[in-house]
Amino acid sequence: MAIYSFLSVRKRPVVVVAAVTLFIVVSSLFLLFSPAPTALPFFSSSSSHLSSQASIAAVSSNAFPPETPTSVVSNWVSSNTSADRVSADASPPVVGTAIASDAVSNSTADPPRPDTTAAAGDAKADVSQPDHGMPPAATEASGSAGNGETAAGVSSERDEEGQGGGGAVEELPSWELCKVGKGVAAADYIPCLDNVKAVKALKSLRHMEHRERHCPTDPRPRCLVPLPERYRRPVPWPRSRDMIWYNNVPHPKLVEYKKDQNWVRKSGNYFVFPGGGTQFKNGVASYIKFIEQILPNIQWGIHTRTVLDVGCGVASFGGYLLDRNVITMSVAPKDEHEAQIQFALERGIPAFLAVIGTQKLPFPDNSFDVIHCARCRVHWYADGGKPLLELNRVLRPGGYYIWSATPVYRKNPRDIDDWNAVVALTKSICWRTVVRSRDINKIGVVIYQKPTSNSCSLERKNNEPPLCSESDGSRFPWYKPLDSCLFPAVPSSGEGNSWAVSWPERLNIKHSATSNNSSIQFPQEKIDSDTSYWKDLVSEIYLNEFAVNWSSVRNVMDMNAGFGGFAASIINRPLWVMNVVPVDQPDTLHIIFNRGLIGVYHDWCESFNTYPRTYDLIHMSYLLGPLTKRCHIIEVAAEIDRILRPGRWFVLQDTIDMIRKMDPVLRSLHYKTTIVKHQFLLATKGFWRPGSIGS
Repeated sequence: MAIYSFLSVRKRPVVVVAAVTLFIVVSSLFLLFSPAPTALPFFSSSSSHLSSQASIAAVSSNAFPPETPTSVVSNWVSSNTSADRVSADASPPVVGTAIASDAVSNSTADPPRPDTTAAAGDAKADVSQPDHGMPPAATEASGSAGNGETAAGVSSERDEEGQGGGGAVEELPSWELCKVGKGVAAADYIPCLDNVKAVKALKSLRHMEHRERHCPTDPRPRCLVPLPERYRRPVPWPRSRDMIWYNNVPHPKLVEYKKDQNWVRKSGNYFVFPGGGTQFKNGVASYIKFIEQILPNIQWGIHTRTVLDVGCGVASFGGYLLDRNVITMSVAPKDEHEAQIQFALERGIPAFLAVIGTQKLPFPDNSFDVIHCARCRVHWYADGGKPLLELNRVLRPGGYYIWSATPVYRKNPRDIDDWNAVVALTKSICWRTVVRSRDINKIGVVIYQKPTSNSCSLERKNNEPPLCSESDGSRFPWYKPLDSCLFPAVPSSGEGNSWAVSWPERLNIKHSATSNNSSIQFPQEKIDSDTSYWKDLVSEIYLNEFAVNWSSVRNVMDMNAGFGGFAASIINRPLWVMNVVPVDQPDTLHIIFNRGLIGVYHDWCESFNTYPRTYDLIHMSYLLGPLTKRCHIIEVAAEIDRILRPGRWFVLQDTIDMIRKMDPVLRSLHYKTTIVKHQFLLATKGFWRPGSIGS
């Protein structure tokens, strides 16, 4: 036994060395034939997961839109399990660490999405514009935006491998509350409308220049808007149409200012909206019925679907038209009628801050079925009639202009002069007077109709205002001055521009593929494919996979609306969608309006014309890449945070790289974030503000 023990001790080092050598040889052979280091658990790293996933996303992003989106979405969904959802910690991430969880699998590519670019053979296709809907290799991920900073998101390890694309986290923002100018309420801050320095530098205020957009540029805002004291989640729809929390919009001035007109009253902890108005002596419901009586052809919710209400007050006209299946864009400036648009949005009614001053409204030509003005305090004949020419531009051929104001029915000298000036101007632009009438309270209304052909304007003896010509420049309205010329009622391509079909059939009917505001043409099959894509995706993913309480969503902001397919897919839910077409994306807004939906043009490197905390869900689809080539991702996140209500949701559909860049920025805002199906970032905003305790 002693001999055997001696041999065991003597041979033990040899055995150990042999075992280690054999292990190294086997491991080396295994690595030689293994496709990736992740084959061995101890070689696994977050960067390897990130790089393999990014490769798959890059390949899939070039996929052509499927002819049968339903089967594609179904197969894509079925190939993923519930384990694909990755929750992220709600607390801010540690700077410089990998953001995305390694649990994000690399087994599923991004599904293809129909694009909205013009076909290669289309005449006059504007190829310089980026593709709106092409999932992402068409717009390479780039988070850099100057000032020596890079967008947050991908781990520094990945950048060292040469695959990060500048996405490493150098420094997450140290968020601060916005510092606003004198006279601006911090909780209501709108950067492009509250630029006190720019307004003070204006040479004239005669044409409402001080109510127009004056956006800060250097630096752009990277701050947060505070919450009003004792702010709480809004009253749910439909109760919100008639009452809202006082503390959410604590502006009592309008109660006193309009106390005799039944706009709004304060009742305990609420503002109450009785449905009255300056011209609605018997209530807005009675006023709407009166209009239908004197003009039966208006057919609310059938013939008439889209309305522009100029100088809307608290938007009761648009709010009650919702009962008639009419969607109204209620507009008014941010002026002495304190917070009227904020009241409207808190009530759950579509509204937008705008003024007819020196610049065009951010809508396409020939957009609205009806335009309404009830004591809207606009001098339509001023400056050669430019304000009324702007209404003529956005009113659909055959559409109606409803004007209820004192010049229609009062006989004092000033009202008579105003009336005569409007009569002369409407005749000069070939509007036909359809009806002029008074209701039982002697409140007068006149209704005009825009022509459906160019014959009248071409046969005028006096060419005033002059007809616009092709040499007058682009028709795209973003930051463009008001026209001083009369644009033809219908394009030169043909007379007899037919009215859109009745609602709701017009939502899915074939549409004009060419915009008056751009040269891009869109094949009908692209629009149809986009509609099918969103119908399937929303049904399979948005309504079933997202932790969103859709019953509490009253309004949605679609930041990159394309053809309006996302809005169309949720049309049967009790909510409305503000469809935004970015100014650097293909112009599809005319198609959105033709479908009976509403929207605006906008540049997301600037603030949107809305008050803080006015939307329940903000949706961004494949926009972050091109957007962060022009402005910083932190600026984009700050604007999203400004618009989004606390307790509500932001949904980002994009490449996994762009998701990983946005995710840590949102978590630095104390949002709870979840990655779903490798292609969606769902983020829930809390009540946290800098300096607050908890969230």
